Amino acid sequence: MRWIIETIGIILCVRGVGGGLSALRDGGRGWFLVRYVLRDGAQVPVAVVVALVGVVILLADVRKKQDA
Repeated sequence: MRWIIETIGIILCVRGVGGGLSALRDGGRGWFLVRYVLRDGAQVPVAVVVALVGVVILLADVRKKQDA
């Protein structure tokens, strides 16, 4: 079960950072959430939030491992 949480955290980090860079560079259309769903002004802030949520999930998982 723990590997699922780690995987979700990593995916969110990658999607957030990659989507943000794509929005800033006006890059590829492969970053679905950031490039297709959101308006131009909301792409970078949402990408930052997605990346931060991924980091929080990973940090919570690391802390839980240390306590166990």
